[in-house]
Amino acid sequence: MKQLIECVPNFSEGNDMNIINQITHEIESVEGVSLVDVDPGKATNRTVVTMVGTPDEVLEAACRAIKKAAELIDMSKHTGAHPRFGATDVCPLVPVANITMEETVVYAHKLAERIGTELNIPVYCYENAARIEERKNLATCRAGEYEAVKDRIVTERWKPDFGPAEFTESVAKSGVTAVSARNFLVAYNFNLNTTSTRRANAIAFDVRERGRTKREGNPSTGKIVKDANGNPVMEPGTLKATKAIGWFIEEFGVAQISMNMTDISITPIHKAFDEVCAKAQARGIRVTGSELVGVVPLQAMLDAGKHYLRMQGRSTGIADREIIKIAVKSLGLDELYPFEADKKIIEYILENEANKGAKKLVDMSLTAFVDETASESMAPGGGSISAYMGAMGAALGSMVANLSAHKPGWDDRWEEFSDWAEMGKLYHTKLIHLVDEDTNAFNKIMEAIRMPKKTEEEKAARAEAMEEATKFATMVPFQTMELCLGSMDVAKAMAEVGNPNSVTDAGVGALAARSGVIGAFMNVKINAADLADKAWAADIIAKGQAIVDKAQALENKIVAMVNAKI
Repeated sequence: MKQLIECVPNFSEGNDMNIINQITHEIESVEGVSLVDVDPGKATNRTVVTMVGTPDEVLEAACRAIKKAAELIDMSKHTGAHPRFGATDVCPLVPVANITMEETVVYAHKLAERIGTELNIPVYCYENAARIEERKNLATCRAGEYEAVKDRIVTERWKPDFGPAEFTESVAKSGVTAVSARNFLVAYNFNLNTTSTRRANAIAFDVRERGRTKREGNPSTGKIVKDANGNPVMEPGTLKATKAIGWFIEEFGVAQISMNMTDISITPIHKAFDEVCAKAQARGIRVTGSELVGVVPLQAMLDAGKHYLRMQGRSTGIADREIIKIAVKSLGLDELYPFEADKKIIEYILENEANKGAKKLVDMSLTAFVDETASESMAPGGGSISAYMGAMGAALGSMVANLSAHKPGWDDRWEEFSDWAEMGKLYHTKLIHLVDEDTNAFNKIMEAIRMPKKTEEEKAARAEAMEEATKFATMVPFQTMELCLGSMDVAKAMAEVGNPNSVTDAGVGALAARSGVIGAFMNVKINAADLADKAWAADIIAKGQAIVDKAQALENKIVAMVNAKI
């Protein structure tokens, strides 16, 4: 599971597309990074760029773009409506998938250090990446904007976290960059069956974290209540980490609540939707649908879909695409225009970008896959077939669990079977990935074989590459073995307590998984035989044999259970 982060640099140029295109070209030049969005603003003279990718690659792309921005933008001549103090004004990093905020902060500091050291641009770290408490707030770091940089960076209090602490000719041109780690921001709009902006605002104030100004008597026209310092007292709304206002959308002829969700780990999108629906209904208004502006992490959509499946008492152990369909329909995300998952979900955007033009085995029809296997090509081979057998076996376990969760009269047990279905789904999802990974492993060996071997140095490099590729090609089927064995626990449970009408499906699942184990072990042994590291090879073969023994013993138990129930 790849770690993914989002990076949203803001460049102080919003009018000259030649400059903007040169900056974004630097981002596109880095493999492993996708340029998701480019949003120039003329009045602000500022462009917001969104890129997503694996952390090290994102840092490289950000550095290249920041370097190019410093070459092309002269801050001493810059004007614009938005506060700014650098050619690259801010550069926040956002955790997207399989990475924590703490890990993202480490990457933010790495990026800040590179900008300061390699590019000689002063850097302040803010928000979660702040190294000094006073610098958490961006507005505090950017006080006085570019015009104040000259005097501020030479003081002890505002000495940059990284980079030069003097106003050199280079700094006068580039200005200062602020780097942060922050949570993913989701722009989420709610469609209402009203044209009243005032009523939309009332609901927005009900839910947004800041809430509304407290008043005496009438909540709209009463006298404002103030604290001892003369500041208005606020009545907080019901949703943490949200900002919201009401507005009228001329294009669709409806009022909307426009919400910025600054931490979807605190308030996920389905919680926001349900709460806005409740507050709207209390005011005699109905939410007719919603709209996600920009991109969203896959997990946010899966969490929403699973939330509504659980409300229906249904199993959540189904395909991700089906869970997303439930989320889209439950949230009304297709009311204004079709919700295209491949264009709205970050992970799908990246996957489609990475696989552009690539031929994936798992995307073939079953007939095409069989035909490709039967062809004169050496791949897919036994390793891919073993993974596919294991995936089908695990999928059968999930099927029995889902049928059991949906069985009439078993409604009080749906959660039990949903958990088993989720476990089976985890195994067959990972095994599906290994179908192509086994072929990729074979290709790595072929690449190593083709390496030059004229000189002693070339021979040594080729031998090292061959050893590493062979170890990789050994570990892939070994992972298949482990996953196939794990999936047999689901088959066993379903043979014991699942829907009795599907007990043979659980049995076939166990047979397929056991076959996956044994088939993959053959690949482990034949690949390990070519290794120079004989101790490593002997160890992996011993571990593999132990898995085979467990799988065969478990298969015998499951088959006996099935035959006893037929």
